[in-house]
Amino acid sequence: MRVAVVLFNLGGPDRPEAVRPFLSNLFCDPAIISLPAIVRLPLGHFIAWRRAPVARKIYEKIGGRSPIVAETAAQAGGLQSVLEAHGHEAKVVMAMRYWKPFAAAAAAEIKAFGPEQIVLLPLYPQYSTTTTASSLRDFQDAARQAGLSQPVRRVCCFPDERGFIAAQVRLLRIALQARREGVSYRVLFSAHGLPKRIVSQGDPYPLQVNTTVRAIVAGLGEEIEHVVCYQSRVGRLEWIGPATDAEIARAGDEGKGVIVVPVAFVSEHSETLVELDIEYGHLAKANGVVDYIRVPTVGTAPEFLEGLGTLVDAALRSRGVVSSGPGRICPQSCSGCGYGLNEGARA
Repeated sequence: MRVAVVLFNLGGPDRPEAVRPFLSNLFCDPAIISLPAIVRLPLGHFIAWRRAPVARKIYEKIGGRSPIVAETAAQAGGLQSVLEAHGHEAKVVMAMRYWKPFAAAAAAEIKAFGPEQIVLLPLYPQYSTTTTASSLRDFQDAARQAGLSQPVRRVCCFPDERGFIAAQVRLLRIALQARREGVSYRVLFSAHGLPKRIVSQGDPYPLQVNTTVRAIVAGLGEEIEHVVCYQSRVGRLEWIGPATDAEIARAGDEGKGVIVVPVAFVSEHSETLVELDIEYGHLAKANGVVDYIRVPTVGTAPEFLEGLGTLVDAALRSRGVVSSGPGRICPQSCSGCGYGLNEGARA
């Protein structure tokens, strides 16, 4: 089958001058700040102006730019090879939410390719209204403007997809093999944070993060002391917890070594390379953590790419939307679940 696959990701600035417009796009998104546009837009631009100097310093530590586009491009190339091995004539394109390449560029590539079907595949394993839902709306607008009319299939989420979990388990096992003899370790499964008010509105993200962690621990086949925690808090809102930095400090107080596993990021970027590696690495040392090990993201792990290919195949066989489970995997209490959103839509 001739199929186009759209990989959704956050995006990141490609040069220092792009930091402020990247942040403006982020904070002006109604999925991030849910206020009327007349208030949200000036507020978003103001926050971006305030945060830009700090953010530039963060990106300076990793060469002045985010690696996320290059990482996603590598994943796109790997997935395209998997799909071709599955017998598809495939084109995998990227649609970044807050910086180039935007959804409009992805829609133009798809228009030129002329597929029979389109599959929308978020690189957010756990669904949230702030990530997957925002990217989906963005692409739907771009697809309409580009005049795309092909049937659309969609992957909602894949918190416990077999290949994703297999890659996580393998990488964690490698880290566990590096443990120092005589040191007691605690594994911190760290995910990007989310304000509590968004969760209280029915967002399933923390439940799906827990699903991922349970699957990893079960796949590991080894008892490990572990905690699910959250990083990257900004602003004065109350965020879900416990906080990763607080858990690192607690581990130091208790004489523990720490192994940090990023469970909500599938590619390296500022939250892993700077926040986890540099800032939290320094925090661990300052708080007397005996040993600090960070597990890499799944990136282009063969298991992960094969898992993405399996999700695409499942989507093509479906009526419109698939997850890593049989149908909707969120409880009915999660009113923000995206499984049925625009099911069976066309571009």
